[in-house]
Amino acid sequence: MRDQFKKYIWIVNQLYTTGGITFKELAARWDESWMNDEHTKLSKRSFDDYKKSISDAFDIDIICDASRGYAYRIDPSTDLKQNAIKSWLFNSFAVNNLLQESKSLSDRVVFEEIPSGNEHLMNILKAMQKNRVLELNYKDYYDTSVRHVFVHPYCVRAFRKRWYLVGPEGEGLRVNRYALDRIISLTPTEREFAMPVDFSVEEYYKDAFGVIVDPEDFDVVDVKVKVYDLNHKRDYFRSLPIHPSQREVETCGDFSVFAYRLMPSYDFMQEIISHGEEVEILEPDYLRDEMRERVELMLKLYK
Repeated sequence: MRDQFKKYIWIVNQLYTTGGITFKELAARWDESWMNDEHTKLSKRSFDDYKKSISDAFDIDIICDASRGYAYRIDPSTDLKQNAIKSWLFNSFAVNNLLQESKSLSDRVVFEEIPSGNEHLMNILKAMQKNRVLELNYKDYYDTSVRHVFVHPYCVRAFRKRWYLVGPEGEGLRVNRYALDRIISLTPTEREFAMPVDFSVEEYYKDAFGVIVDPEDFDVVDVKVKVYDLNHKRDYFRSLPIHPSQREVETCGDFSVFAYRLMPSYDFMQEIISHGEEVEILEPDYLRDEMRERVELMLKLYK
């Protein structure tokens, strides 16, 4: 089954990276693939079986485009780009397959690992599949005691090398976040919960930066940030926006102004301060004042 799964990934990756390929071309690539260590031929019948398995397992449909010389390609309605998790999964496996194919690269590619909490992730995902309540013993950094809670696992989120479990501790209660590396023990229960039909993960995080969603503490506001062209910093902002709402609203010779609509939480302020003298908060005034206080405290440390 493991080898079959790798074949599925290999086929999807060939179709995805080429934009479309005939069966004859695909079969020729299979002849030269490192995965084909037994030098088998890819038959049309096997390919048809793989197409069905890929559709069943990953909801990715492969279609034959007669207008392009009967090339096989991924159906646009199930394109990987439409699903962030699906795209991440296949990109990860595609890179792994490439490293297997070119073993000389294995010590020249460095990944940023998420080192903590991984042992709980699979149990959480299984509980999410069945909408099962999780029993946790949890110790936060801000509390000396261990909390015993029952959490409804709505979703998981990765942020800055940590996994977070997101969900309430009961029906109608406030949605909380739990860092997986601070979970002392986790036990799936047989209790089921009803996933709210009106809860959207995308909507929940729309105005957030990172994992902090605290509407009671942070209003959603318009933020303007001045990014100086030191070390081409604004090009970094352009190529990798720090929030989906980012817009470049002013462009000058040595700086640009970027606008955001979000909750300016602790995570957001940490992001801005990490860019040092290359980034300046322009508005709102209270955020600018808060940043000034942080900088003054930092200055005291270095006097």
